[in-house]
Amino acid sequence: MLIKESYADVKTSANGKESTMRIFLFHPTIPGYPNARFPGVALFSEIYQVTGPVARFARRIAGQGYIVAAPSSYHDFTGPEPLAYDVPGTDQGNEWKVVKTLDSYDEDSRRTVDYLLSLPTCTGRIGATGMCLGGHLALRAALDPRITAAIPYFGTDIHSRTLGPNDGPNTSPSAPAPRPDPTTASGFVAPHTIDQFDKLKHCEVAMIFGVKDTHVPDAGRDLIRAKLREAGVTFSFYEFAWAQHAFIRDELSKGRYDPAITKVCFEVLLETFGRVLKTDLGQGTGEKEEVEHVC
Repeated sequence: MLIKESYADVKTSANGKESTMRIFLFHPTIPGYPNARFPGVALFSEIYQVTGPVARFARRIAGQGYIVAAPSSYHDFTGPEPLAYDVPGTDQGNEWKVVKTLDSYDEDSRRTVDYLLSLPTCTGRIGATGMCLGGHLALRAALDPRITAAIPYFGTDIHSRTLGPNDGPNTSPSAPAPRPDPTTASGFVAPHTIDQFDKLKHCEVAMIFGVKDTHVPDAGRDLIRAKLREAGVTFSFYEFAWAQHAFIRDELSKGRYDPAITKVCFEVLLETFGRVLKTDLGQGTGEKEEVEHVC
């Protein structure tokens, strides 16, 4: 499928601060059918913003018949240009990742979904995906009931509650006490993602990790899986034995890019998005399926 690329600059407001967020748009087109409609996908980037590998990932998804919107996450601090895949770029991305507030991240995802739904060519069905920081943001974005399918790739800081300003890693199974914040509407800092999994029951989730990912160790993945199950979320959980962090990044991946596993993961994305976003499932009954125990 052909793709048309553009962007939109969207106003955001969080913690008393206004900003402009650029959303890069990758729109499928079918010659002769200008009114064709497609599901939307919010694509959240790694700590370097929308780089070449992120744009190529967006094009692959758009080419399958999805309108892909990729926001520039660090608009609070800089323009939409990507950071370099080098030490200064990595240090800067990691710094901004924890300075930016959870309320600002949440505002970004809401505005991205708002933008997709404003397009007359969008069917109204929305999914989310992303890698690294963006994997976490895709899962967090799915707390929004308008997102019904999420494919987070090796999402960082979920298990440790270290996205946004924090007091250090906290891998307790129990949620910490709310922290006051007078700049928010609620008067408190937004809860960490792992402590809100009960808000994901409307969404099907496919978590993707590499076993050799040093950013999300065995215990971290086990905690995420346990908390998803405890919350009653419909989810799949994929762990690839030889995959490291950033294994889908096809540029400057420091030797970690694995095209074979990347292909398998893309099939997971297509199956989930195709079934949940492209198929008209109608109203669910809420009934649990009784599975027959047979050989």
